[in-house]
Amino acid sequence: MQDNTFIGLDVHKATISVAFAEGVRGGEVRHLGTVPHRPDQVRKLAEKLAAKRARLHFCYEAGPCGYGLYRQLVEMGHDCIVVARSLIPVKAGDRVKTDRRDAMMLAKPHRAGELTAVWVPDAAHEAMRDLVRARATAMRVAGKARQHLQGFLLRHSRIYPGKKGWLATVRFTHPAQQIVLQDYIDAVADAEARVERLTRQIADLLPTWSLAPVVDAIQARRGVGFIVAVTVVAEVGDFQRYDNPRQLMAYLGLTPSEHSSGGSVRRGGITKAGSELARRTLIEGAWSYRMQARVSAKLLARLEGLPQAVRDIAWKGQLRMCPRYRHLIAAGKAKVVVITAIAREMAGFIWAIARTVSPAKA
Repeated sequence: MQDNTFIGLDVHKATISVAFAEGVRGGEVRHLGTVPHRPDQVRKLAEKLAAKRARLHFCYEAGPCGYGLYRQLVEMGHDCIVVARSLIPVKAGDRVKTDRRDAMMLAKPHRAGELTAVWVPDAAHEAMRDLVRARATAMRVAGKARQHLQGFLLRHSRIYPGKKGWLATVRFTHPAQQIVLQDYIDAVADAEARVERLTRQIADLLPTWSLAPVVDAIQARRGVGFIVAVTVVAEVGDFQRYDNPRQLMAYLGLTPSEHSSGGSVRRGGITKAGSELARRTLIEGAWSYRMQARVSAKLLARLEGLPQAVRDIAWKGQLRMCPRYRHLIAAGKAKVVVITAIAREMAGFIWAIARTVSPAKA
């Protein structure tokens, strides 16, 4: 019986292409075929392979099919990783792509240890992340609904004067246009109600989440309210997997890109890797550091009940970042560049706070 076998799975909605690589260096790499993407067929495949091999090491690309396959294989006692697709080694001159080749090109580098695994959340964390992302989607829909309403009014020279209740007084001579106006108004109201409903549901479910203490702790930071905190924690997950804050900054795509060679050093814009949602919420929160360092009434309420160590880190962040904003502006940096730099440092202080708090037991 062979000791280790490395199996690459090219996963699609309906099928899974399977290839394996023998555990010894230079061992056989072979395509086994395609199986239906169903739990019973996956179990049958794993049992068939395990009958002749001592230990199986599965891998597949992160993608739209989620982590169900990973959880099934792990529950069966097999080793499995979900691979970061953008970090899979690819030959520069390779222009042929098939399911068979994709599966084999997963199995072979998996045997060589050249694949980068992504962090896989547990089912409860994934559920909370889905809820947070649903709210973010609702926010985008609400923004689009407001744009449609404003665009319709502007086309017909109805300019909002800044008075409350003004929309109720708008009248059109043609009944069709009045119907369109009311439909746009209702769309905005429905979208805003959906956002409020999802926000309440997040707040109601938060106490049952193991990372709720981390969410509460990082709200000690200026510019990190409830939604920002729950979004960042849902997208980042386990902060303990980052050995230093630079790793978290890089994960969030807030570090500068670089293309250097020899004596030439070229740095460009931020990499924009990782979660766009977490990065955007941090950048929005970074605008609060334009003002002087202080503890507002809202921030004071969030600080109640938090450990002194968390408070000290949060205040240290304010004392550093508020002057830094003014210094960079005085140096002639563009505001968007300055805010991105502040957001990057915010991520570092959030990492420091999150590392001091222990998640609740699930």
